[in-house]
Amino acid sequence: MMQLIPDLPANVIGLVASGHITAEDYERVAIPAVEAALKTHARIRMLYQVTSDFDGFAPGAVWDDIRMGMGHFTAWEKIAVVTDVDWIRASTRFFEFLMPCPVKLFANAEIAEATSWIAA
Repeated sequence: MMQLIPDLPANVIGLVASGHITAEDYERVAIPAVEAALKTHARIRMLYQVTSDFDGFAPGAVWDDIRMGMGHFTAWEKIAVVTDVDWIRASTRFFEFLMPCPVKLFANAEIAEATSWIAA
């Protein structure tokens, strides 16, 4: 399941991923939020939290994630990834140098710090 994080600045999209993430989650929640933010902001920020009960991505979700990130490659201003899932932390570290913006990792216990960093 994917849900929006409320009460963030208009140029920040906040997403919480828990359980099994499907393409429908991206198509229903993430992609519309990104598209809406880009209508009023040239550059946007992402706060992406993966909870401890996360159990994976469906193949279609992986494709939608890549398509969303690459389709707006130059629009990203900052990305905060909040998770305790080891392979997501390792993947983020591995790919962060390819991103056109700062990417910072936080543990789930640091969600308040991540929210402050992404909003600043």
